[in-house]
Amino acid sequence: MSASPVLTSVQDGVGTITLNRPEARNALNQAMRPALAAAIAQMRDDKEVYAVILTGAGGAFCSGGDISAMLDTSRTGLTFRAGMRELHQWFPELVNLEKPVIAAVDGPAFGAGLSLALSADFVLASRRARFCAVFGRIGLIPDLGALHLLPRIVGMQKAKELVFTARTVEVEEARQLGMVYDVVEDGAALQQAAQALARRFGEASTAAIGMAKTIMNQSFESSARTIAELESYGQAMARGSAYHQEAVQRFKNKEPLRFDWDKK
Repeated sequence: MSASPVLTSVQDGVGTITLNRPEARNALNQAMRPALAAAIAQMRDDKEVYAVILTGAGGAFCSGGDISAMLDTSRTGLTFRAGMRELHQWFPELVNLEKPVIAAVDGPAFGAGLSLALSADFVLASRRARFCAVFGRIGLIPDLGALHLLPRIVGMQKAKELVFTARTVEVEEARQLGMVYDVVEDGAALQQAAQALARRFGEASTAAIGMAKTIMNQSFESSARTIAELESYGQAMARGSAYHQEAVQRFKNKEPLRFDWDKK
């Protein structure tokens, strides 16, 4: 029996999704797509999970789409369109997952792998991580949300340069561009850093983080008035939460708050 192309695990409230095709540098093939969709849904629906780590097996994050599948000349344009629409059904679930998502990138994050990395709230990278909107090298345009996410992270002019040239971005440049949150030395340190970052959200209000994330994810497409209305609704729900009520009582009793990022 072949190994699952996507592995999931949950430990102490931290969920991990691992792309598991190391022999192909975790290239996204047809089998991986539904498995990844199921993994995202699992993390979304598990009430015990408060943060998610997305990573790859075997020293690679994801080298992009599986080019070998592109050799199938029997697939028509409509078939390709249907496949892309299938991707667009589950990818927004990852981008808008109402829990902190951390991409732990070791090795290449190329093509669709770049898109998967950019979907995360935080990208941690090893020194050997590399990023590339590689699509132009084979005459394609970026997909899996990259045309939406990349300009918002690095700015329109830089996004165009990266897409038009399809050049490789080394990890330090990626950090300077805002694509990477932090850099660690190697793969072992990367997993430790991802776990440590995830655990920092363990005492936070997952609901409040989720609502804030959902609203911020709409900020570039929405007016200030629309965001203000969403803020009003979100704050009303947060004020009524048990977490908030407990925090207020702790403050009243001069007890330490459960969640204090600065004291970690």
